[in-house]
Amino acid sequence: MATKTSNAFVANLPKIYGGYAGGFIGFVIILAILEQMGVPNKIIGYAFVFLTIAVYAYIGILSRTMELSEYYVAGRVVPPVFNGMATGADWMSAASFISMAGGLYLAGYGGLGYVLGWTGGYVLVAVLLAPYLRKFGQFTVPDFLGVRYEGNTARFCGVVVLFCASFTYIVSQCFGIGIITSRFLGIPFEIAIFVGLLGILVCSMLGGMRAVTWTQVAQYIILIIAYLVPVIWLSTTLYGIPIPELTYGRALDEIAQLEQKLGIAKPHVAPFVDAKGAFSWMEFHNFWALVLCLMVGTASLPHILMRYFTTPNVRDARRSVAWSIFFIFLLYFTAPAYAAFAKREVYRDVIGQQISSLPAWVQNWSQVGGLLTIKDGNSDGILQLSEFVINQDIIVLSMPEIAGLPYVISGLVAAGGLAAALSTADGLLLAIANALSHDVYYKMIDPRATTARRLIVARVLLVVVAIIAAAVAGTRPAGIIQMVAWAFSLAAAGLFVPLVLGIWWKRTTSAGAITGMIAGFGVTLFYLIATRYFEMPLWFGIRNISSALFGLPVAFIVTWVVSLMTQAPSKEMQDFVDSIRTPKGELAWSRHTAHE
Repeated sequence: MATKTSNAFVANLPKIYGGYAGGFIGFVIILAILEQMGVPNKIIGYAFVFLTIAVYAYIGILSRTMELSEYYVAGRVVPPVFNGMATGADWMSAASFISMAGGLYLAGYGGLGYVLGWTGGYVLVAVLLAPYLRKFGQFTVPDFLGVRYEGNTARFCGVVVLFCASFTYIVSQCFGIGIITSRFLGIPFEIAIFVGLLGILVCSMLGGMRAVTWTQVAQYIILIIAYLVPVIWLSTTLYGIPIPELTYGRALDEIAQLEQKLGIAKPHVAPFVDAKGAFSWMEFHNFWALVLCLMVGTASLPHILMRYFTTPNVRDARRSVAWSIFFIFLLYFTAPAYAAFAKREVYRDVIGQQISSLPAWVQNWSQVGGLLTIKDGNSDGILQLSEFVINQDIIVLSMPEIAGLPYVISGLVAAGGLAAALSTADGLLLAIANALSHDVYYKMIDPRATTARRLIVARVLLVVVAIIAAAVAGTRPAGIIQMVAWAFSLAAAGLFVPLVLGIWWKRTTSAGAITGMIAGFGVTLFYLIATRYFEMPLWFGIRNISSALFGLPVAFIVTWVVSLMTQAPSKEMQDFVDSIRTPKGELAWSRHTAHE
């Protein structure tokens, strides 16, 4: 009966989400009419935040389940297109929606490293990992490590890496949620984080991956509409063409002219330049180091790899990756235009203007947790570029106000940013809770635990981790995009080598994989902490957001050397690896357990 109901739901997905998208657009139009009728901005902001969270909560409640397969992998019935949308929402976190365009705004050409690295990583996912992990046929990434390397030691090491990377990542999402809810609900940042936390929990706690999947599809629809509308509107207004990807080159030309007029030494449209505007090999090396770490990190993040466990078969896992890239492309291809349009407006209307007559948005955002500050250093009453400090995390959120668009567009963008942060936070929380409940509690502590007890443990752990992450985010440890880059380096150094070699090199041994994981992850963690908190000099000038540049080769070399020094895996294990590489046939896990 449950299967028939599930199949009927899947068959009606286009109709369900088509109606949902139309309803959301109608909701935005109604709020726009209300704004013109004089409804206060605060009411519109509340409507966007609370009503969208209510929709996510409703989906989460409808998707509640007590079945393990539904809770951990959404019953493995998610079609490729919708899994691609869910992956896009899971992937495009607060860093992508809120911070990436801001990074481009501040770093100029150098910020493109994030776009290249995060997008290119999906090529590695498609070619090296996703189909084979789906063929494995179990629930989590540590599950694969535990089976492939024949023991709980590798499983536990995988859980440790997963927890460190995912927790760092989820703190950044809580930070983004705090920024949005603080600005648009008018409450203190520290309280706003926990208000947003409720939205995370109601989506994921009751239904696990089933609830998160269908919520993330709904969240993707909102976030992509919210991201595209303002920049298309501005492109049409400024240049008469509703395709910002074709017009922001003209904005860059205007920025270059304004930089000369304002006497700005470091041009942001030039590649690989230092503080003086001259070409720098160090910037060049840091750019490509970041691209590499983000690519490998993308292919190592457990909450993303988990998404490909939910498809009906291996072929659909491959197709899901292709759809994921397409849905992510829609946002990433637009981010440079956001940055260019924002910089053009700031250079024209803010820099070089009388401080006493700055636009209202400057005053509004200067009241949100120190994210925008103005200091008249020379007391001349004229705002210089060095006296204007804007956090990259508010560029996208403030863009409608910067461009003078109706407030309903600001509310729409806030709803999109909230959808991005909530969707990723849901996926990360689920990855952590599932690993702790399935791989630690069930596989290592209580193998006889009932289904009900396992799901209770998963839900309790999910709540505990969420509360701790929100508390840490309240301390504002760093910017969103920096914390996310750290998470990618940790995942890359700890998980990429054992996953890839576990699939593609049958000679990889348990001892080799475990020592490689510990060594690579340890080097990366040491470099990150020492340079961030103890002022250790950078190695070869490489910034700590690319810490995995040092951990990755260590992990490969140690795994390779130790594997050659230890006894090769059994014939049964090598056959198991062969079965993972074969697209057709029964799940490799079933064949492995049957052989045992």
